Amino acid sequence: MKSRLHAHIGTFRQLELLLAVYETGSIKRAAEKLYLAQPTVSMQLKKLADAIGMPLYDQVGKKLVFTEAGGKVYKTARQVMESIDNLDMELAELRGLRAGSLKLAVVTSSKYFAPHLMGAFSALYPGIDVQLKVGNREKIIDRLVNDEDDFYIFSHLPEDVETNSSNFLSNPLVAIAHKKHPLAKKKSLSLDDICKEFFIAREPGSGTRYAIDQYMSSHGKQLDIRMTIESNEAIKHAVISGLGISILSAHSLAFTDGSSEIVKLNVEGFPIKTAWHFAWSKKKALSPIAKEFALFLGDAGTRTITGVLKKNRFI
Repeated sequence: MKSRLHAHIGTFRQLELLLAVYETGSIKRAAEKLYLAQPTVSMQLKKLADAIGMPLYDQVGKKLVFTEAGGKVYKTARQVMESIDNLDMELAELRGLRAGSLKLAVVTSSKYFAPHLMGAFSALYPGIDVQLKVGNREKIIDRLVNDEDDFYIFSHLPEDVETNSSNFLSNPLVAIAHKKHPLAKKKSLSLDDICKEFFIAREPGSGTRYAIDQYMSSHGKQLDIRMTIESNEAIKHAVISGLGISILSAHSLAFTDGSSEIVKLNVEGFPIKTAWHFAWSKKKALSPIAKEFALFLGDAGTRTITGVLKKNRFI
C-alpha cells in the first residue's frame, strides 16, 4: 500500500542529495561533491521538506543542524539507498559478478598497499566499480558507525563499535632514522638507546601510536616524544631532515620517495608485530561482491601485497 510520502517524495535523487548534505555537513560541500550548483541542491531539498511537511534542518549561524525529522528521513534514506545497492549486487550475482560496486574505507597508514589490493581485485572483476576512501582513524570509524562502506581496514580495531573482523596481513613496525644519524651506524640497539633520542611520533589515537605505546609500556620503557605529527609522510620528511628518529609501519616505507635517506635501526626485539584487520558492521549483511572480496583478501589479495612488500628492504 502506498503511503502519503510515497506519493509526494519526488525522486531518489532528492534522497541522495539529503545524504550528501548530512554527511558533508553543508550544502556547499554537498554540491561540490556531486558537481551540482548550490541553488539546485537547495531547491531539491526544499521540495523534499515540502513533501515531508516539516523542516529537515536549521541554519544555526554558519552551522547546518538537522532537525529530529531530518534525522529520521536521513536514516530511512540510507536504508532505501542500501536496498538499491543490494538489489544491484544481487543482479550482479545473477550476471556472474560482472557488475556492481564495492566500497572500501581505510586508515591513512594503509593507503600504501590498499590501491594494490583494489587493483588486483579490479583485474579479476573489471565490471565492478571499486571505490576507495582514505582518512584518519576518527574519520574511518565515523564511516563505520554510519555504515557507509562494505569494508574498513584498521591496524587497531575500534573497541566501542560492534564489528565482524579478520586480520589478513602482518604489519611490522620498524624504528627508522636518517642514514647519517649516530644510531644508524650501530649494529645492535636496545630500547634504552632509542628512548634517549628525540622521538617523532604519530598522534594519540592512531593505530601506530597505540601499538608503540602498548609495546613500550609492556617493557617498562618510555620514549622521549618531542614532536607529534598526524602524517606518516611528514614524519618521514622530519626524519630525513635529521629532526629525530621514529617508528612507522614498514609498509609506509615501501613506496617512499627519498627512502634512500632513511635506514632501519637494528633494535633488539623489533619489529613490533601488529596486523592489518578488515572489518565490517555487524548490522550489515555482506553483498555477493563483498563476500567475494573477503575471500580475495584472505587468499589472492594477501599474496599480492606480500609479493610487493618482499621488495621492501625495511621488512
